[in-house]
Amino acid sequence: MDFDTVKKVIKLLEESDITAISVEKGDFKVEVKKETHVHSLPIPISQEHLHAPSKEIEKSSEKPVEEEGVVAITSPMVGTFYRSPSPDSPPYVEEGDDIEKGKIVCIVEAMKLFNEIESDVSGKVIKILVENATPVEFGQKLMLIKKK
Repeated sequence: MDFDTVKKVIKLLEESDITAISVEKGDFKVEVKKETHVHSLPIPISQEHLHAPSKEIEKSSEKPVEEEGVVAITSPMVGTFYRSPSPDSPPYVEEGDDIEKGKIVCIVEAMKLFNEIESDVSGKVIKILVENATPVEFGQKLMLIKKK
């Protein structure tokens, strides 16, 4: 095998998709391998994968399921929640108490003004959601009342 034949084998390898070639003639053997570099091309992503899902997942801790006939008394303002008219007085209501519509159930103090919060419904206090003397936000649930 002469040198021109080896050059032709190398050229054939370079110009094709072949990565290795071996030629044997008598006791002469030539093996030529092409070095291959694997280049990863970016994988195209469809438009639907670029945007977050439009469906919002609701967490049970954020939106508790309310029972039928249960009404929440909410704070009409930002302020401090108090269960009683003074630190030495008993609370206006306790869990389990039966109350009538218009009964004062707590106080929300805002800017040194004490605002009495009345029940909008008659029923039973099933849960007081806020600790005494803690800050509350506008619309925050203060207690739950089971309507009669």
